[in-house]
Amino acid sequence: MSLKFPLFAASIFNISTLLCLTTFLMPSTTIKAQPVKGLYVTGAGGLSINQDQVVRQNPIMPDGRDKYTPGATAVTSLGYGLGNGFRVEVEGNYRNNPLKYQNLGSYKARGEGRQQTYGFMVNALFDMDVGSPYIFPYFGAGIGYGWSTMNGVKLRTADHRLTEHMGGTFGQFAYQGIGGLSFPTPWIVGLSFITEYRFWTMLAPQSHTADVWGTQGGRNITHPYGHTKGNRDTTTYFNHSILLGLRYEFNPAPPPATPVDETPVVPKARKSRLYLVFFNWNSFSLSNRARLIVREAAQAYNNVENTRIEADGYTDTSASPDIKGKKYNIELSLKRAKEIRSELIRNGVPAGNIDIHGYGSQNLRVQTGPNVREARNRRVEIILR
Repeated sequence: MSLKFPLFAASIFNISTLLCLTTFLMPSTTIKAQPVKGLYVTGAGGLSINQDQVVRQNPIMPDGRDKYTPGATAVTSLGYGLGNGFRVEVEGNYRNNPLKYQNLGSYKARGEGRQQTYGFMVNALFDMDVGSPYIFPYFGAGIGYGWSTMNGVKLRTADHRLTEHMGGTFGQFAYQGIGGLSFPTPWIVGLSFITEYRFWTMLAPQSHTADVWGTQGGRNITHPYGHTKGNRDTTTYFNHSILLGLRYEFNPAPPPATPVDETPVVPKARKSRLYLVFFNWNSFSLSNRARLIVREAAQAYNNVENTRIEADGYTDTSASPDIKGKKYNIELSLKRAKEIRSELIRNGVPAGNIDIHGYGSQNLRVQTGPNVREARNRRVEIILR
């Protein structure tokens, strides 16, 4: 009978994984890795469902099955994406399920209290790119160690002829299977909603102490024994969790470039010399190479008859295309232009002769679609008039 439990749990996990693959492995779609890269954190919570647990408690009581009502699950993890679809993480988890009753064959004992489990896991996962920027399936597995706590848990028959108190915490090796979907948010780069199914189990047995008062064997045996103490071993523990949560990547990989029409771009006519300074993503700090270019522009300005010098800042299109994203890009491009002005002043250019502008993602040097990190668009153009 106990063999049915792991087979049933494994079949659910396999079916859910198969459904994901069947849904997305269409003839016109090629599955690719979705490159989560660098450090990320995840937090999720949801429903905890325990399968019936087989319990051995002879000689103090007959063997039975514990029945639990659905409870709560919480999971948090810290992980690292390798950039090729694979990622690894460490996880802490907690599950809490109220004990409903124990079936002792000819009668039931009503349950009070909760079984609580918690553990630490190491997981390996793989993310898939199915050609949509809005959904990414993933699957994985983990191993670790878990603890089962039964403090304050009671069983009592309806006629009060049998009462059992359970207690203690017991640890065992644990493992799990994971299948889920992530939904990147368009307004915060790196943030994704996630939904998951997890099958989590601990190896048997989990042994807890038991104090029993009443008639041995319950209402069908009348041999009184008063109070008895012993061990109560849970020989099967299988949990199914359905989770909703958030994942945040600290260094999200750029999304695939959006195809654009190859429209010839007519370059603007320049009245004088142009110097280009490029910046790292989401940064306005100057590199050593950038400082050399600014110094060269300042020397050229001081050596020829120019009346003005202009610093025009730009960004790529990686921010969200809404009003908030456009405002952020304008501010970032202006910070870049201000940084160039400060460096020009340090190299002898009069502050009153420098004009600065921040144009955000306008006038792209390399034409791209939205949400694309293009290094050649993250720049300041220094123009000598």
